[in-house]
Amino acid sequence: MAGGKIRKEKPKKAKGTGTGTSAPYQGGISFHKSKGQHILKNPMLVDTIVQKSGIKSTDTILEIGPGTGNLTKKLLEAGKLVIAVEVDPRMVLELQRRFQGTPHSSRLKVIQGDVLKTELPYFDICVANIPYQISSPLTFKLLNHQPSFRCAIIMFQREFAMRLVAQPGDKLYCRLTVNTQLLSRVFHLLKVGKNNFRPPPKVDSSVVRIEPRKPRIEVKQKEWDGFLRICFNRKNKTLGAIFRQKNVLSLLEKNYKTLQALNLSVDNNRDADMGSLRLGNANEVETMEMDDDDDGADDEMDVEDGDAEGETSEFKNKVLAVLKEGNFEDKRSSKLKLEEFLYLLSLFNKAGIHFS
Repeated sequence: MAGGKIRKEKPKKAKGTGTGTSAPYQGGISFHKSKGQHILKNPMLVDTIVQKSGIKSTDTILEIGPGTGNLTKKLLEAGKLVIAVEVDPRMVLELQRRFQGTPHSSRLKVIQGDVLKTELPYFDICVANIPYQISSPLTFKLLNHQPSFRCAIIMFQREFAMRLVAQPGDKLYCRLTVNTQLLSRVFHLLKVGKNNFRPPPKVDSSVVRIEPRKPRIEVKQKEWDGFLRICFNRKNKTLGAIFRQKNVLSLLEKNYKTLQALNLSVDNNRDADMGSLRLGNANEVETMEMDDDDDGADDEMDVEDGDAEGETSEFKNKVLAVLKEGNFEDKRSSKLKLEEFLYLLSLFNKAGIHFS
């Protein structure tokens, strides 16, 4: 006591808390932010997610990152079987302890492992609150899973979720958007505030519903990926400006001459490299939503031209003729629908111009 005032002592911080990467759990388990462990603590929100999932009593449900089992319990009550994939052995033990000796124990199968490296079994529906750092690779792993499932209800970081559901003309519309919507239909279900989690993340979240397309839209994987990379490299420029760039024309002409030399036609290659859209490795798809040009201020910037001393190349005319045929020269990737991308690629291929 000094000056008539009692000096309050600051409470000592428990081990594993403070400015580190973990936060305490009532049962003694620490959650690690570095592993994306943010556990849903709001029971009303858990109920809402399960209700919006449309789970049938005959469904096999895949849950990714079940944590301590708050959502798992509700899924077990709604479906036939829950397959929970959890990378943290501490959480696996907690799940087993929580449901051991209950009527649900025989309907819960826990797989310990990294979901990105795990061969997933059959499931009807996926319901998950996932670590946000695996959002892109997990989305495409699910969409390439066979046999196809009915739908996935997934909690994402809000900005990532809004990229998935973006429409042409939206600021967040990007290559990730088009690739996801090629394989599925995506719907935004609800926004989730950060205070619904323990520990709270730094950002808000959103729950989306992903429904794989049936039948699938078939594309040539490398063709499609190469095509979109060029289109979205500067998504706010006109396609005419993009395809006049020297490096783009050089790449396409090299592919064109190679195919001509090999005497390969579009018909001969129609079935080559067909099938699922598998978008590279995890690092590549993780950055997919970040590699587009979102700056609309440079729409009319000069683009380096491929002409030498004002001469117009024959191949350049061929490329521009394709754009004019489909009335794409003055359009921008940021405002094109999925169907328009598919149509433009088909026009390029018809003219013998390929992107892989």
